[in-house]
Amino acid sequence: MDAIVSNSGTAVSNWLADFESALAQRDIEAATALFADECYWRDLVSFTWNIKTVEGRSEIAALLDAVLEAVKPRHFLIDGEAAEADGVTEGWFSFETEAARGRGHIRLKDGTCWTLLTTMTELKGFEEPRGSARPKGAEHGVHPGRKTWLDHRREEAAKLGSETQPYCVVIGGGQGGIALGARLRRLGVPTIILEKNERGGDSWRKRYKSLCLHDPVWYDHLPYLPFPDHWPVFSPKDKIGDWLESYVSIMELNYWTSSEAISARHDAAKGEWAVEVLRDGKQLTLRPKQLILATGMSGIANMPDYPGMDKFKGEQHHSSKHPGGEAYKGKKAVVIGSNNSAHDICADLWEHGADVTMVQRSSTHIARSDTLMDLALGGLYSEQAVANGITTDKADLIFASIPYRIMAELQKPIYAEMKQRDADFYARLEKAGFMLDFGEDDSGLFMKYLRRGSGYYIDVGASDLVADGKIRLKSGVSVKEIKEHSVVFSDGSELPADLIVYATGYGSMNGWAARLISQDIADKVGKCWGFGSGTKKDPRPFEGELRNMWKPTHQDGLWFHGGNLHQSRHYSLYLALQLKARMEGISTPVYGMGAVHHLH
Repeated sequence: MDAIVSNSGTAVSNWLADFESALAQRDIEAATALFADECYWRDLVSFTWNIKTVEGRSEIAALLDAVLEAVKPRHFLIDGEAAEADGVTEGWFSFETEAARGRGHIRLKDGTCWTLLTTMTELKGFEEPRGSARPKGAEHGVHPGRKTWLDHRREEAAKLGSETQPYCVVIGGGQGGIALGARLRRLGVPTIILEKNERGGDSWRKRYKSLCLHDPVWYDHLPYLPFPDHWPVFSPKDKIGDWLESYVSIMELNYWTSSEAISARHDAAKGEWAVEVLRDGKQLTLRPKQLILATGMSGIANMPDYPGMDKFKGEQHHSSKHPGGEAYKGKKAVVIGSNNSAHDICADLWEHGADVTMVQRSSTHIARSDTLMDLALGGLYSEQAVANGITTDKADLIFASIPYRIMAELQKPIYAEMKQRDADFYARLEKAGFMLDFGEDDSGLFMKYLRRGSGYYIDVGASDLVADGKIRLKSGVSVKEIKEHSVVFSDGSELPADLIVYATGYGSMNGWAARLISQDIADKVGKCWGFGSGTKKDPRPFEGELRNMWKPTHQDGLWFHGGNLHQSRHYSLYLALQLKARMEGISTPVYGMGAVHHLH
């Protein structure tokens, strides 16, 4: 084994040395010859000032030709041990560019590079003040008129947004907004986070009572401040709400509650935004250079427009407004939809004594939580992974090192095993009439999430209720009409209803841009999320990265930050570094901006 590791380390070190030599000599032909016929290079900001994947030698050559002169990459050094398995040698390395330091990961096949990941970790001269560089805090000695930490914080909070303007305004104070806010705070970027609710964490507290995270704790840490080791595997929503509120305080974020952005306009001549804000009932204008929409990965709620909705005599609302099942004991509830929220709400209503029917309009992927944790997440995000030395940061980078082009093929065996392991469970669901899928190409849950952000449920109990008939199921139909006391379906059947919950999902994040700025700007930016897989709700062309997320858009100074807790944590670093570089006047020539192909 030692010999294998040693030989692997030599192979990686030799490749890095040859690559560095070719780059130093600006010998692009020699550099690309080090890559296999099938090869992928994913760069997170370090070479491209973008989040960009290039494929094949010709695309790699084009990238190098465009960026080498400015980037000046150097000092490629293996980091830790390399290893070999199934004909693939992989290892970690560090490197530098003219502006930054970085970390990378490489996979070699037969001595040539199959996958390469390069990431920016810090800007030279603008490193985070941590470790030995941390501030002293106490000001020893005797100083008349001394100001305490609290004095400084209160003064900063009082002035920012009035006497001084923030460089960044982040709209949305959920986990995404505060993760980014924490990164920017550490980098010294003046930032205001706008949260329309009264308290940090309210975006979680105000959801239905039974809501809890379906992802495990190891997957969900926030930057700098991981959950303590007694934290539950699956966090209840109110516990998460309290954690987020505490995080805002501990990380000293400039976080404006009861504050809603009502409009924004970009002044190209001044290179700034005019953001109109309603704060505690008073209107004011913020003038940041950069505007970040951190409203999650979803846009505005999709509220359907069925004939007769205006005549319905019962209660109806979108799933995002569902208060919980307490008020609906003995009521007839119809939940339209069959993804995560629909299942959670159906289970909640059933627990509170409602007669509930789920309306499944199209097939849904179901993954049992325990199986998903074991097969899909356990190797990177679990107690065992921690014991194996897989830190959260390392797990994030391993995950990031897999290009989206080949990810589906690597996911298929996981879900084939899941299908076999839980065959009896799936048979029970299908017998109840539930329409199942594993993605259009059997690549499972995470690919559905990346491609469309919907179409699945992580089962934490509701599926058994469906299989047992306790949650009634109406599948393979669409809604034709809403009557005063019922829902009529495309097959002519009719269901009585006192409550209708529309668990009908959300639009693209650029819908927020349309509402806040203008439809023209939303169209200029284009669709957010998805990468052009050609599957349902993710139209081609293939783009290789999620559209518009955490990277420059076609509107100067407008950025999108969202995703689950894992993505908010990981990609907030790269977005923060891009924003810091612009604030400090560092040249940031963006390579590989894609065309806008889709608007919604």
